[in-house]
Amino acid sequence: MTPEQTRALDDRVLAIEQALSADDLAATSSLIADAPTHEVVAVIERLDARRRAVVYRLLPKQRALEVFEDLPASLQGDLVDALQDSEVAAVFADLDPDDRVRLLDELPASVAPRLLRGLPVDERTLTAAVLGYPQDSIGRRMSPEYVTLRPSVRVSDALARVRSRVRDAETVYTIPVIDDARTVVGVISLRDLLGGADDDTVGALMSEPHTATATDDAEDAARLCADLGVLALPVVDSEGRLVGILTIDDAVRILEQEESEDAARQGGAEPLRRPYLSTPILRIVRSRVVWLFVLAVGATLTVQVLSVFEDTLAQLTVLALFVPLLIGTGGNTGNQAATTVTRALALSEVRTRDVWRVLSREVRVGALLGLLLGVLGFAITGVVFDLPVGLVIGLTLLSICTVAASVGGVMPLLARAIRVDPAVFSNPFITTFVDATGLVIYFLIARAVLQI
Repeated sequence: MTPEQTRALDDRVLAIEQALSADDLAATSSLIADAPTHEVVAVIERLDARRRAVVYRLLPKQRALEVFEDLPASLQGDLVDALQDSEVAAVFADLDPDDRVRLLDELPASVAPRLLRGLPVDERTLTAAVLGYPQDSIGRRMSPEYVTLRPSVRVSDALARVRSRVRDAETVYTIPVIDDARTVVGVISLRDLLGGADDDTVGALMSEPHTATATDDAEDAARLCADLGVLALPVVDSEGRLVGILTIDDAVRILEQEESEDAARQGGAEPLRRPYLSTPILRIVRSRVVWLFVLAVGATLTVQVLSVFEDTLAQLTVLALFVPLLIGTGGNTGNQAATTVTRALALSEVRTRDVWRVLSREVRVGALLGLLLGVLGFAITGVVFDLPVGLVIGLTLLSICTVAASVGGVMPLLARAIRVDPAVFSNPFITTFVDATGLVIYFLIARAVLQI
């Protein structure tokens, strides 16, 4: 969003809040009537729970459904709490099965059966099928509403079938082709269908299929969809039978959510389940405090190191001046390496078996960075203080950068190997580790060079 768009959105939110405060529903309705759907979603995210419900009720039915589908699942749950049972039932029935499941995951367990009972039998069956897959699997995020074709069908008949199902299917731009056992044997795009002759068969025009298994991790399947550059990815069961389809918009939503969670964990906090301005203060505190306690305990290692080398500091107090510089540089170097390798893991550019190759590269990268910074540190410190102190700083920067880059590069791979989120193991833990080891390196080099 551009700065101009952000300012316009802020102005609209302020105007809506003022209209609501004055109980001027007509003005509120006119303010949201001409706003695009994504802007209405942004407005609702910034309002408190009561005002959200008021704004939502002012939307026409079809517009309300579009807005509801684009809201984060946590805010959908808040709206459900604020709406009447009849309104909730109407919205729930109009949602796609995968969107229903996303909403049900946010609601109390006692509410779900009541909402499911209000659905038509066929919709209830589809929704229950999606609910049956593991929480973080792609089966939970796929749509069970799709169009299929057979290889022997002529193009003219295939187009007629697509037209008859176009309103019910999640997408018709990419269509799975199945055999009698419902095994995916190919895919065909709507473009290829429209470009084919009436007498051509689907089998002659279809392409080799790429599929995901319903129990696959949702992020892995979404990444596959994005990497292949396809508009939709068929999802199959363990026997290769078609059970759903993942569209590119759902794949992008999954990847955005995962990247947001990884960014939060890299900063030492649990990801928030709802937009920042809609999250209660105590919930934000709870998302951060555990990691702060863990890191505070880890930071006591630094205190212990300083106490061990207290005599060294007492003999040459100038060494204390460089402690923030050295541990800060080490932490930054390690975090850079960890972030780079974590991203490479997410993009499947490296695997856990590449640990030695990654270590080799990061040792060289860290050494070169340390050499550059060490020469600079030696020159400046040697001029300002004296050459022996400058030599200590230069050698320490070289050593710390090499160690930090090596640890930062390897730790995400080790985390993936033991099936832990690499983002959790990265920045906060690397900073704590490098602080302690960096000080040990610093004082050992100082003792050796300065003979203290």
